[in-house]
Amino acid sequence: MSDEIHLSRVEDELRSHSYPSERDDLVASFAGTTVLFADGDADLGDLVADIDQARFESAEDAYTALQNVLPIEALGEPGQSDGDA
Repeated sequence: MSDEIHLSRVEDELRSHSYPSERDDLVASFAGTTVLFADGDADLGDLVADIDQARFESAEDAYTALQNVLPIEALGEPGQSDGDA
């Protein structure tokens, strides 16, 4: 498993794990993998640990849950407006 991945590759990285899977197993598997955002980074294991869901039936299930815990730095380009002017 790589030590650094771009956010766009996280779903592929999650597919490298077998499912169904418990959250704690995913946390252990992905601890130490840095996800690179548009502005910053975070540990994938830490992000998965922040998910409230305890079990994932598939990589897609885990990826969908992960979307809810991504920090603001993960979204868009640095300094990009969300459209409010």
